[in-house]
Amino acid sequence: MKPLRRKVFFAAGYNTMFFGPGRKEFNPKKPMRPFNEYLQEAAEGTCSQVEAADFDEGVIGNFMAPRFIKQANLPGFLPSLVPSLLHKPCTGVEGACGSGGRALATAIRIILSDCADAVFVTGFEVQNTMKAVYGADVLSGAGFHKDQRKTGCAHFFPGVFAERAGAYYDKYGYEDTRQGMAHWYEHSVTNARLNPKAQEYHNTASDLYGLGMTEPNAERFVPNLNLFDCSKVSDGASAIVVASEEGLKRLGVALKDTVQVVGVGGAEGDITAPPIDPTALTTTHHAVKNALAQAGISHDDLGLLELHDCFSITALLALEAVGFAGSGKASAFIRDGGVRNEGAIPTNLSGGLCGFGHPVGASGVRQAVDLWQQLTGHAENQIQPKNPLGMLVSMGGNDVTVTAIVVKAAE
Repeated sequence: MKPLRRKVFFAAGYNTMFFGPGRKEFNPKKPMRPFNEYLQEAAEGTCSQVEAADFDEGVIGNFMAPRFIKQANLPGFLPSLVPSLLHKPCTGVEGACGSGGRALATAIRIILSDCADAVFVTGFEVQNTMKAVYGADVLSGAGFHKDQRKTGCAHFFPGVFAERAGAYYDKYGYEDTRQGMAHWYEHSVTNARLNPKAQEYHNTASDLYGLGMTEPNAERFVPNLNLFDCSKVSDGASAIVVASEEGLKRLGVALKDTVQVVGVGGAEGDITAPPIDPTALTTTHHAVKNALAQAGISHDDLGLLELHDCFSITALLALEAVGFAGSGKASAFIRDGGVRNEGAIPTNLSGGLCGFGHPVGASGVRQAVDLWQQLTGHAENQIQPKNPLGMLVSMGGNDVTVTAIVVKAAE
């Protein structure tokens, strides 16, 4: 693939708290924070980091606001968040749980088209407006609802990935796989405990691995997965600036406070068809391959990784799709410390979806914010990566809508 035709940068990222079960403040009997307050906080957090919040366009990512909060026409909120966007082009992007990643890719392409030099990007979701089992029905729209919903579990997407987990158990062994999934849960919460905004920040369980090893109970939940294998129901928003060199100058952002986008890979699966191989994320593999090719690097050159771990089994499959573990080898890779701070590829250092939380329309943008923070030295769980290169993988549905983006520390 050809390199990007002009330089594109991420800057001024901001995450709100990702709120829901697990936070000490969470009380479903009390009124919840409205969605516009999450968006306003994220916008103010981003705009406070630039000298002049003068944007050419805006992009907002969200999955199911018309169902969760009965609100559509989301681009219309952007001028209320960022006054410079009044009477400017604004775009809403939806790609299921990968909506945030697609919002980022949309903004990058706007910059590359020379239609704009500074784009404000935000993603959000508010899901705690209904009980989890009803929310699970809303989220089933990320699959082929007409064809798949009638035969699915009450908790639809846990059931979908439980099928992948079952196929993986059959192919590579139950005990080995369960151990890898339990270690992933432990890894996710351990990192989340270092980030005050993470949904699992207050998790004080002493034996995370033991919880992760809880035997799945199909009668109480779904087959093959336990509750600790799942990201939680979350509310939250994230925002970031996408800009050209000219845009950074106008905004008053120094190059040292940015990361440069060097590769963008998008791939789409067939939502009407079952997975080509339930033990592999085929669409993710193609998106990653495209992003790495455009960046002119291999996965071994990466110093940081942000994976879409909506379920622990998804993390295993994603590590294999990216290339850090061979087929059936992800459990061993995790157990041996490959994803830890000092490991072969430090992964999801803020806790990821399983630890930081998963307000589905925000997660892709949150991943970009976390990479930006790490590569500019402002992360809560700061490390010194072996290489100043990071990649995010944002996935929508059952490996259907996938965006992979490679960034590097600006030079």
